[in-house]
Amino acid sequence: MRVILLGPPGAGKGTQARQLAARWGVPQIATGDMLRDAVAAGTALGRQAKQHMDAGELVPDAVIIGLVAERLAQPDARTGFVLDGFPRTVVQAEALDRLADGHGLSLDRVVLFEIDDGELVRRLTGRRVCRACGRNYHVVFSPPARADRCDACDGTLYQRSDDEEDTVRRRLSVYARDTRPLIEYYRRRGLLETIPGAGPVEQVFDDLLRVTGSGR
Repeated sequence: MRVILLGPPGAGKGTQARQLAARWGVPQIATGDMLRDAVAAGTALGRQAKQHMDAGELVPDAVIIGLVAERLAQPDARTGFVLDGFPRTVVQAEALDRLADGHGLSLDRVVLFEIDDGELVRRLTGRRVCRACGRNYHVVFSPPARADRCDACDGTLYQRSDDEEDTVRRRLSVYARDTRPLIEYYRRRGLLETIPGAGPVEQVFDDLLRVTGSGR
């Protein structure tokens, strides 16, 4: 299977993508992870991306498309993949079509996670990250045993700049402006399925398996 997971920031795409990729034995291709690795490494790409990420804006299409092109060219992607966080614009979707055609691949399904903005703000602003080991927590859903300290390594927890409320709301506005047109793009191609993203993780995963024809 070759599947795209669509939805706003905080909709839970990453969690579901990891589970789905593990079930199918295919790679999860998460552009967000690739970008954060580049930022952490201080590469030229990472420095360029950080300016946009900190402002709650999308990273330029050319940068993202280049990353995805390299990843799809790797041998493990030929058996299938779960794309998480890409494409985010119609331009990127059209580039993905060209990349897939170039590798003799085709998309099987595009799954949209629907969830209201209020819940997304609550999810994203509550996230905390360990400065030392990178482990994620949430002040409501998965708090650490001691406030502001990592359970695993006792490192200090902090709120990422792109998780502050003003930035979160800008990210949601950018999503509505630039990413929502993808819904119609994939609906016209008969690939789009929609599932609720606000329920328990297991329920969302059951719905995801159902619409991708996998079943439990």
